[in-house]
Amino acid sequence: MSSSEKNVRLSVGDAELTVDPANGCRISSLRIGGTELLRQGERYGCFPMVPWCGRTENGRFHNGDVLHQLPLNSPPHAIHGTGRDATWLTAKEEGGTDAAFYYDLAEPWPYPGRVTQTFELAEDSLTLAFGIETYGDSFPAQAGWHPWFLRNLGTGGDDVQIGFDAAWQEERGENHLPTGRRIPPLPGPWDDCFGMPDGVDVTLTWPQQLELKVKSRTEWVVVYDEQDEAVCVEPQSGPPNGLNTAPHYVTPIDPLEIVTTWSWRRL
Repeated sequence: MSSSEKNVRLSVGDAELTVDPANGCRISSLRIGGTELLRQGERYGCFPMVPWCGRTENGRFHNGDVLHQLPLNSPPHAIHGTGRDATWLTAKEEGGTDAAFYYDLAEPWPYPGRVTQTFELAEDSLTLAFGIETYGDSFPAQAGWHPWFLRNLGTGGDDVQIGFDAAWQEERGENHLPTGRRIPPLPGPWDDCFGMPDGVDVTLTWPQQLELKVKSRTEWVVVYDEQDEAVCVEPQSGPPNGLNTAPHYVTPIDPLEIVTTWSWRRL
């Protein structure tokens, strides 16, 4: 195993993927036929949300009777985990189409453990996977991805269209957190969490150019399209504030695992 400070590039056919392990193991570029799909910049691309997703209310969560306080990096809340700020190490890089990286959980996260992220690139798809394991005590955790897909691919075509059929929408309170009520899905613009009990299935269509499907067996997805530059489709293992409202406990015999596949075709 070696320290990963250099970008790792995978390619097959006309698909090219660049991963930046030193900048939170985010995807810094995904190009199909030379066309970039992700917003560029050190805060963008597609970053991991781990060991929690979205906002944790007031940065606080319980593990049993123990109350923990996380740094308020989006006051008054803690947002998107610590993995995007970490330097990840290479676990595997084989054949130019597969790679795996890991980092060990550390302060300000209060529990020791390891997070692994894998990338598998094919000519018409990308499969991403997370695993979170504990080195000791059980703890609540979440994992997911925060891709910034370009609203317009810059090739003269129309803006992207977002298509999905959710069973419900988590009602969003004034504090940007789910209230606990499930409501019928509302029209956008969105910064909202949706429930898909049969699995996440969202289609991004750049008319006359490209169709990309985001799928996952998890039932939670956040859709964010309030910025001009990009739209976000974020499969995640639980809703925002899920450390408190829908905790998934990582135990010595039950790691947290989540997979998403992006598949595409030309139009």
